[in-house]
Amino acid sequence: MNELTTLQQIAIWTLPVIFAITVHEAAHGWIAAKLGDRTAELQGRLTLNPIKHIDPIGTIVLPLVLLILGGVIFGWAKPVPINPNNFKNPRKDMAKVAIAGPASNFLMAIGWAILLKIGTLLTADMPSIGLFLIYSGMAGISINLVLLVLNLIPIPPLDGSRVVSAFLPPKLAYQYNLIEPYGFLILLGMIFLGLLTPLMAGPYEWLRHFILNLIGI
Repeated sequence: MNELTTLQQIAIWTLPVIFAITVHEAAHGWIAAKLGDRTAELQGRLTLNPIKHIDPIGTIVLPLVLLILGGVIFGWAKPVPINPNNFKNPRKDMAKVAIAGPASNFLMAIGWAILLKIGTLLTADMPSIGLFLIYSGMAGISINLVLLVLNLIPIPPLDGSRVVSAFLPPKLAYQYNLIEPYGFLILLGMIFLGLLTPLMAGPYEWLRHFILNLIGI
């Protein structure tokens, strides 16, 4: 997408980024409600309305800066409130809630791939619409797979850590989750040292090829 201007890139990436981040959080709340915790629902967070989920830094500023700088685009929304005490099996149910976010990103990546496929079919007769769908589809696949792979890294408080925690002995899980206040600093350190991109590249590329082959692209 380097041939696009900055304004064109912003137009292409805005919806994919907002929906990838907000639907991810809404999925957590939806599964939590199904498992007995209505905290997110009662606070008005069980919705696809992006305004309810937007974090000014994580949803707007950071993705915009990364887009301008040409880095890997990712971000976050305001976490939906979850109260594990409302679950019948708090540790296992919390893992189910956690995996719902990456699962939603996987499904959205497939949806954007379908739009990409439609775009390729429209380019001959309606090139403007076709190209917009192609670029939007590529952006949607990218941001959703980045969020999927990133969130499965088992560093608290990322979603992958909730799944790991569910299978650890309680005492070890408690010690493991003590890392949570430092999780963001660990991620920043990995980015600074150039470790995060190589770690994510393999799973990202495998998923990308899988989805494109699934749609027939």
